[in-house]
Order: sequence, then structure tokens, then C-alpha cells
Amino acid sequence: MADDDSRRPDPDTLLALAEKDRRGKLTVFLGAAPGVGKTYAMLSRAGRLKAEGVDVVVGLVETHGRGETAALLAGLEVLPRKQITHRGRALEEFDLDGALARRPRIVLVDELAHSNPEGSRHPKRYQDIEELIAAGIDVWTALNIQHLESLADLVAEITGVTVRERVPDVMLKKADEVLLVDLPPTELIERLKEGKVYLPDSASRAIDRFFRLGNLTALRELALRRTADRVDDQMVDYLKQHAIEGPWAAGERLLVCVGPDELSEKVVRVASRLASGLNAPWIVVSIERADREVGTTEHLHRIEALFRLAEQLGAETRRVVGNDFVEEILKLARREHATQIVIGARRNRGWRRLVSPSLPDALSRNAAGLGVYFVTPDRKEKSVAPARPAMPAIASYRQSALVALALVAATAALGKLVYLFAELPNISLLFLLAVLGAAVLGGYASAFIAAFLSALAYNFLFIDPVHTFTITAPHEVFALFVFLTVAIIAGGFASRIKEQARVARVRATALQSLYDFSRKLSTAGKADDANWVAVSHLQASLKRNIVLLLPDKNDLKVAAVWPPDTELDVTDFTAARWTCDKQEKAGLGTGTLPNSRFEFRPLMGPHGLVGVCGIQLGDERLDLNAERALSAILDQTAIALDRARLSEESVMQAAKIEGERYREALLSSISHDLRTPLATIMGAVTSLRQLGGRMTAESRNDLLQSIEEEGSRMSRFVANLLDMTRIESGTLKPKGDWVDVSDVVQSAVERARKYFPGKVIETGIATDLPLIEGDSVLLGQVLFNLLDNAVKYGGEEPVNVYARRDGQDVLISVTDLGRGIPPSEIDRVFEKFYRRGKPDGRSPGTGLGLSIARGFIEAMGGKIHAESPAVKKKGTRIVIRFPVGEKARTGKAT
Repeated sequence: MADDDSRRPDPDTLLALAEKDRRGKLTVFLGAAPGVGKTYAMLSRAGRLKAEGVDVVVGLVETHGRGETAALLAGLEVLPRKQITHRGRALEEFDLDGALARRPRIVLVDELAHSNPEGSRHPKRYQDIEELIAAGIDVWTALNIQHLESLADLVAEITGVTVRERVPDVMLKKADEVLLVDLPPTELIERLKEGKVYLPDSASRAIDRFFRLGNLTALRELALRRTADRVDDQMVDYLKQHAIEGPWAAGERLLVCVGPDELSEKVVRVASRLASGLNAPWIVVSIERADREVGTTEHLHRIEALFRLAEQLGAETRRVVGNDFVEEILKLARREHATQIVIGARRNRGWRRLVSPSLPDALSRNAAGLGVYFVTPDRKEKSVAPARPAMPAIASYRQSALVALALVAATAALGKLVYLFAELPNISLLFLLAVLGAAVLGGYASAFIAAFLSALAYNFLFIDPVHTFTITAPHEVFALFVFLTVAIIAGGFASRIKEQARVARVRATALQSLYDFSRKLSTAGKADDANWVAVSHLQASLKRNIVLLLPDKNDLKVAAVWPPDTELDVTDFTAARWTCDKQEKAGLGTGTLPNSRFEFRPLMGPHGLVGVCGIQLGDERLDLNAERALSAILDQTAIALDRARLSEESVMQAAKIEGERYREALLSSISHDLRTPLATIMGAVTSLRQLGGRMTAESRNDLLQSIEEEGSRMSRFVANLLDMTRIESGTLKPKGDWVDVSDVVQSAVERARKYFPGKVIETGIATDLPLIEGDSVLLGQVLFNLLDNAVKYGGEEPVNVYARRDGQDVLISVTDLGRGIPPSEIDRVFEKFYRRGKPDGRSPGTGLGLSIARGFIEAMGGKIHAESPAVKKKGTRIVIRFPVGEKARTGKAT
């Protein structure tokens, strides 16, 4: 069994393959440098496929004036370019919408690393290509190796040229096919000198700067290595897909530690190259202190930029909060099964190495069983100390010094005053209070200054000889040294406690705000209420304009905005639709439609996308606390909207189930209550036709009577269905006549006696009954339905009908002495198609009589209810109440 499992295809690889089958395929023509023939090879291959009848079009190709390349465009369909005005210049760019509308099988889009002009849907061309692939269109493109993001620092070090246009490594990793277009460096230089790559003037400058033999050789090696890595990845994927026992080693997994220092960018790029070479997943992690904030806003933005770079290069990103960095890193490494840790390392020199060992050194000592890879600064790189949290202070060091000076001066004056009355040997304790006060008011810098000023003031004013800085007694020197040490330590602790308290207040405020939002959201029963709670709370928390959009059939609709005058333009709506379709961020500050005024984020619930939230950020970006609050609020809003949607669907499903139940009950009633009288009628008619001449007159009358009775039964059944339809549709409009209750009761009883001649129906009608306002026909139908129901379930006992006045109401009751109704079912007797079982197990009737009775009575302004047991612990009584006089008119109006 274990052997069979080992031969099964890898499920993750098969899922990735299935995902690729639903998308277009990406083919990258990769070269070491411009001029190696990437575009030429791409057009040559396209021409061959075109000749075979494949639908190949040219979306955009740059020939750079090369005649041999331009000649290959003959015979190929070339899509018109899009005209864009940028900084007063007319530019021709790739028409993404035109390619999507044309929808060929293969489209050629040159220069993968190209940056689109401002106003385009995407700032980078590779994002245009991603949209084409997502639409199911195959794309061919060309790329030079120096444009890969992870190689940017290495290429700059090799060539001395910083490449500005870059492509995330994941684009090459996601490519279905990578074709290396190779040319020896000497031949490329010859082509350059012949003017086949650039014009002569540009060619001479290129040879002197970029196209040197050493540069081209190094770039060629990078292209060959990256292509070899790609081929190796494809081989491993093939072996896993086909369950072939491969030679691949146990999987490596990298954990990369970064901070807000400048070296971290190099750490991320080096780690990306390591992960690519090892074909290993990697995680980038940033550790934050639990007792203090990360640092300045600049540091926060630098961390965010590093995370975006890592995600572009294919990494996962994590934030970890803790005080012991080494413990947290090793804990995460073990939890994620990392095999190597990558971290930046600077050499601590002098006393720092002894007093404060560096994080890389501490990791190397404690990372048992893990490889630790150190990334060091370049020699030419300016040495930058690791970023540290900003010193807490009132405003500046000058203000900190003033706070320390004022407190020490006040303490010295107080000490002199005390010394006039008593020469205390421990007067130095007053200066400790000054240091602690400076720490609380001005932070650590103020406490440090106050400690030194206190030592000087104490020496000058209280240690003999006074008013000099000379100390004659050795024990005074020792006491002063101890005082200074204690003051510095106490000031440091006080400053840290103050900072921790400040951070705790900030986090408590954020937590309270989140709790208030959760409480408001929990009381929002409808999706519309949740929408307004979310936008108003977000606007109050972030001080930004907020808009919330919800899916509406095939588009988006604005569900809530705050402030109410906030409006969206065409670009904003386009970005919001993109977020809805792709479930990715779009708009301001993103890679899609950055010209929008809003940043749009998808609201993802447990069952998929439930909405889109737009935040008008303006020029200021959100800090880390605001970003965390926004993420938490959006997550809770998504859950609330998903819950509201599920609640609505549950109600609809319940109504659907109820409708199905009614339909089944109706079909059951029809099959029984129509088939039975029809069978009786058909049998009687057949007997009369076949045996009518030989039957006695009495027998014929019996058959005719049965036909009449069953016909009447069918008529009542159809009438009940029609009455129920009128009630359900709201078309029932009873008359408002004055009705004599006694006449209606007697008429209904006489009608029932005709239908049920063997049944005893007793009546008791008061003589002082007032008139009621209603419809005598509907009331008579109700009483007949109640009598019919009482006859069915009352057994052999008589049925009683009473009518009397009860205060300001007229009360009518119909009572049978049958088995009665169980208490658990007393509230269900007026439901549609509810039928009580008889002792023999049958359930007679359609189950509509009492439901119709309730509909008629309530339409006339009355009330109806059931009581069971009715008399002597058995039977059922149905009671009807009607208001009389002025109350009748008021009750009906309400």
C-alpha cells in the first residue's frame, strides 16, 4: 500500500497543472543582452506557425530600425497601436483592450520589462501580459536577463549600470516555456560595430560602457544558469506529474530575516537567487518588539517596500511580534520546517562585540541543525548602522536637555532648602526623583542628561568642599559613582516603562475601537446596516473618504459612502471592477490603474468575494497601526456581509422548502380529494349506463345522490383552492356591510345539516346580539368550514354552535367532542395543508379549511383561535371574535 502511494502523482503539481490549463500560456525568449536576436527568433517562429494556419498576431514588436527583423513582419497581422499623450509627446503603446477584443490564439508583445506611460491601466507591460494570460490568450514576449528583479544589484555590480526597468522573477518562473536565444559575446560585439544593433553613434558609446567583453560574458553566464534552473524545474515537475521516482533531494526551505536597514534589500535579492538555485520556497520575516513600536514612519514604509519586493520575487511574508528575536526566529523556522536562515550581518567592532553580541552571531550559536547564511555589505557600500527605534523625547534633544536642566535645578533648590533645616546624609535621593521625572517627561535622553547634571549638582552643592567639583573623601567618590549608575539605570527603566505604557495605550485604543466596531456590527441585522456601520467607522478611524461597493449581478453598485458627498469617477469604477474581477488590490499606490483617487481592496469572506472597499488615501500613506486597523475592520466587515448574505439565502431556502412542502401537500390533497369523488362518480355513472334498465328506482336514486354528493365535495375542494389563492395574492376584499350574526349562524347550520343529515348539530344563539361590520358570505363560508371540520373529527358526539356577546365583542364558537388536538400542535391547526389524524390513521380533508377561515376572519377585522381540550378533557373549540359598534370600524381600519 505504501509502495502504491509513493507512485501516485504529486497532487500539488497536478493542481498547478490544472490551473495552467485554464489560463493562456506564456513563452519568454530570454537573452543575455540586446541584439542577440530575441525578437528575430520570435518573429521567425510566429511566421512558421502562421503558415500552418495558427491564429498569430503581433500586438507590439520593436524592430529598432533593423531591416532584417522588420522584414519578418510581412504576412503577419499587426494590431494597431494605442495613441497616448505623455508630457506633451504623442506615444504609440500596446493596445491591451484591442488585443482582448481581437482574442487571437497567440499574441506577440515585445519588451516584457517596458514601463507604460502614466494614464495606462497598468504601470508595467508584464502586468498587461498577465491580464492577457488570465483571459486565456497565449503570449510570446522577449526579455534580457539584466531586467530580472533579483539580479538588479548583481548586474549593477558587474556592469556599473543600474537597470531601472525590472521584472519580478515570478514572471519567468510562471512561464510555460523559456527559450534561450544565445550569441557569443564576440559575435554580439561584431554585430554592434556593424550597426546591426544600434546606430553607429549609439553603438560606440554602448561598446565603451555596457557591451564590454567581460560584462557580456557575465550576463551570458547568468542567462545560461537561469535557463538551466528553469529546465531543471520543468524536469522535476514532469517527474512528479507522472509519479516517476525522481532523483531530487529533500526539499529546502529558506527563512529570510529583514529589518528597516538598507542591507535588507540586498538580503532579499540574494535570498531570491538562493531560492531559485535550490528550487526552494522561502519566507521573508520581520520581527517587531512587543513593548515598543517599530520605529519611524520611514522605517515602516521601508519594511512595506521590502515585503512588496519579496512578494514580487515569489516569497511569502510574515510579521512576528516578540522581545527575544533569536527565540522568535528559531521558533518560526521550526514551525515552517526551514532548513536555512538568511540574514544580513555587519561586524561589531570594539566594545560592542563584547557587550552586545549581534543577532547573526546569536543565531549562529543557537541554530542547531539549521544552516545560517550571512549576507554582508559590499565594500563600496556606505556602512550604515542598523536602524534603531527613535529615541522617545518631547520634541528634540534640546527640549530634553531643558526638561532635565529645569528638574535638576528645582531639585537642587529644594535640597538646599531642606539642608538649611537638617543636614541629611542621603539628600542624593532627591536627585533620583529628578532623574525619574525627566525620564517620564522627556524620555531616555532627558533622563541620561538629568543623571549627569544631578551628579554634578550633588557634588557641587552637597559634597565637601562645597561649591567646587573637588572630592576629597574616597567614600564620596564611590557614593557619587554609585549614584550616577543608579540614576542612569533608573532613568532607563522609567523611560522604557513610559514608552511601553504609550504603546499599550495606542494598542488599547485600537483594540477598543475594534471592539466598538464589532459590537455595532453584531447589532446590524441586515447587509445595508453593516455597510453603513463599516464606512462610518472606517472614516472616523482613518480620517479618509470611504466607499463600499457590492456585487450586483454582473456589475458593482455603490452600497455606502462616507462622507455622503463622496463620488467615484470612471477611473475609480474601473479600478473597483478590476478588484472585483481579479480579487486583488487596484487603484492608487498599486500596479493597476494607479491614477485612481482610491485604493480598492477586496472583501473576502469565507465563501468568496462579498464586496470592494475604496479608501481615498491622498498624499499621505497609512502607517502600520492604521493599516492593521483597516485590515481587521475589512475582515470583520467581510464576515458580517457574508453572514448577512447567508441569512438572506437561508430565508429564501426556507421559503423554497416551505413552498415545496406546500406543493407536495397540495398534490397529495388533489390526488386524494379529487380522485376519491371522481372514482365514486365514475363508478356510479358506469353502473347507470350498463345496468340502469335493470335497476330499481331506489337504487338509481342512491347512485344519483352519490354523484350529487361527490360533485358537491369536489366543488367545495375547488372553492377552497380558489379562496386560498385569493388570500395569498392579496386580492380578497371583504364587504363592509352590517351583518346579523344570528342569521348567518342559522343559515350555515342549516346548510351543514343538509350535507351531513345524520349528524346532530346543536345551536345556542343569544337574543341580544348586536350587528357587526363584515361580509355575510365570507362569514357563512367560515362557519361552514368549521362545521365541516367538526363533523370530520368529532366522532359520533354532537357538534355545538354558540353565539353570544362578550363585552365589546361578539363571540362565535364551534365545538366538537372528538379526540382533541395535542398541545404541541394547537398552534399549527391554522397552517395550510395541516391535517389531524383520526384514530384509524387517516387524515381526511385538504388541510385548507381552517387556514381559509383565519384568512377570511382577519380580513374582516376579527380574530380566531383554537382551544383544546374543550369539554371534559376532550374535544376542540374554535372561537371567533368580532368587535362591535365604533370599535368594529376602528379594528378593521387597523
